[in-house]
Order: sequence, then C-alpha cells, then structure tokens
Amino acid sequence: MEPLRIGLIGYGAAGRGIHARLARETGQQVVAVVTRHRAEQVAADWPGARVVPDVAALLADADDLDLVVVASPTGDHAEHARAALEADVAVLVDKPLATTRVQARSLVRLAEQRGGRLTVFQNRRWDPEQLTLRALLADGTLGRVHRFERRWERYRPEPQHRWKEEDTVGGGLLLDLGAHLVDSAVQLFGPVRRVHAELRALTTPAVDDVFLALEHAPDATGHHVVSHLAAGGLVGAPGPRTRVLGERGAYLVTSYEGEPTPFAVLDAVQEDGRRPGEPVHEGWLVRGAERTPVPRAPGGHADLYRAVQAWVLAGGPVPVDPADAVATARVLDAARVAASTGVAQLLD
Repeated sequence: MEPLRIGLIGYGAAGRGIHARLARETGQQVVAVVTRHRAEQVAADWPGARVVPDVAALLADADDLDLVVVASPTGDHAEHARAALEADVAVLVDKPLATTRVQARSLVRLAEQRGGRLTVFQNRRWDPEQLTLRALLADGTLGRVHRFERRWERYRPEPQHRWKEEDTVGGGLLLDLGAHLVDSAVQLFGPVRRVHAELRALTTPAVDDVFLALEHAPDATGHHVVSHLAAGGLVGAPGPRTRVLGERGAYLVTSYEGEPTPFAVLDAVQEDGRRPGEPVHEGWLVRGAERTPVPRAPGGHADLYRAVQAWVLAGGPVPVDPADAVATARVLDAARVAASTGVAQLLD
C-alpha cells in the first residue's frame, strides 16, 4: 500500500512523541501539522510538511489528506474530530474520544452519516501484557476468571504544570489513564453493569487518584468478573501492574514499561535466567509457590497504525470501533457520579 498522507493536529507529547513516531515506524507520511510553537521540530522531523496555525487551515486542503490524527488536548478532541469528519476525511482520535458520553455518541453518529470514517487510538490493546493475557484467556490457562486487577501507578509528588494536571474538564487521570484501563477491562471481560468509584485530587487541580470497581455483565451461567482498576500519581510503592485471578491460577505482571515496582525482582530473575534464543517473557503464571514465566505474545503499538493504513486505503476493518469509546465514556461518566454521591451506579 501507499503510505498514508497524515494531517496531525498537535505536536506535543502525544502528537510528536507517539503518533509521529509510530507513523514513521510504519512508513506513513506526515504532510501537515497544526502547531503554533513547534514549527522547527516539524521541519526537522518531516521536511516539506506544511505547518499551519489551526484546524481550519489544515482542512482547507483536505483533499491532500488521507487521515487526520487528533492529538490535541482532550478538551479539544470533540471539536477537532467533528471538523475533520465534516471535511470528509478519515479520523483517528487519541483517547479518550471525548470528555463525556454525550459528546462521544454525537461524534459516532456524525461518522455514521459520513460513512463511518472514525476510529480511536486505544493503543494499549496492543500492549504486550494485554496481548499475552488475551492469549491466556483464549486457551483457558487460567480457567474461569473471577477478578481482574490493573494498576497504573507512579510516584510524582511534584506534579508537572501542564493541561493534563491543571485542566479540571479535559485533564486528570480518570480521562487520561482511566480511558485505557476501562477499555482494557471491557475488551477482556465484556460490558460493565455496575460502577463504584473513588476519585481524588491530591496534588493537582485535576483528579490524580483513581480507583474503579467494575462489575461486568454475567455470562450464560450467571458468572461475572469484577475489575479493580487504579491510577495514581502519589504512589510511593506501586502495586503489581496486572493480576488476574482464575480457578486454575493467576497471571501476574510486576512491572510496566521499565517502571520498577516492589515486585520487579521477579522480572529481573526472569530475564537473567533466559538463555540465548529463548522467547521473551511477559509476566508469570502463578499457582501458590509455583511460578512459571509466560512467553510474550507477538505484536505492538505499530500494528495499530498498520491496521489504520489498511482501514483507510484498502477497506480493511476499523481498528477500534468508536462505539467502544462511547461505552468507555459511559463508564467514566458513571464513575464521576458514583464518586460524588458515594452510591455505585447501575448501567442498563
């Protein structure tokens, strides 16, 4: 396939640090960038790319674009995605799709009217731990699962001064990391029917301490999984990244993207004991005192961009159904209500 001609809205941590990097890795071409302060970086990274001051200027030449990537601050996602859809360009929106379910659903309806040209950057579906866990669940290694835990915790007592920490509408960890955590849980264990939440702002104006307890819809036998999801910026001793409890054992991941935890000695032992040519491992299968390293499933974040390329240029399946982002937004909306009222919320 030909490379995608990408118009990128935003060239900060998400735009340059994630999307431009993955576009380059997969052979795409960024041809235009909306930025007011990073023109020199764009020129160095993508010689010949247009630098424009706003979305209207980008979409004035919409015929020259195959894809618009929305990597602006979260509070601007809905406005920028809507503009691109109305210009009849395929759109990839960084998560979350919008700040509320109402906004997200409105965008999906517009996309349906415009031929369904919308997807969402839920790149954590392609994390090694998520791919490996999906494989374990598919082959029944854990048996029937009753609890899923995932933590995204760090120790940052001196917060950064940026919109993610200071914007109380579009910022905060509930929308930032919570969108990933909820999407991962739903992808693995299905729709959510009950939401309990504890949300606090400990060191920043926006929420920086998140705990969600989700009860998933039961299966045909009446069995359901409970997900405990946490994100925090003031966690001096982060817990294990992922723990999945099943009747035949547990899956345990003790560190994440190079961030050590008090349990990371397990990973050090695992890697030090690997012989040349042996597969890389991703976490442990644990049955009491028995611990067995789990081979890492193949794949990575670049596969999402390859899927987007096939979707846009070759009529492939949508990489992430935007309806999934609406379902996630519904859970996050319910979490706000549950946290403010102290009453768990039931989802019909």
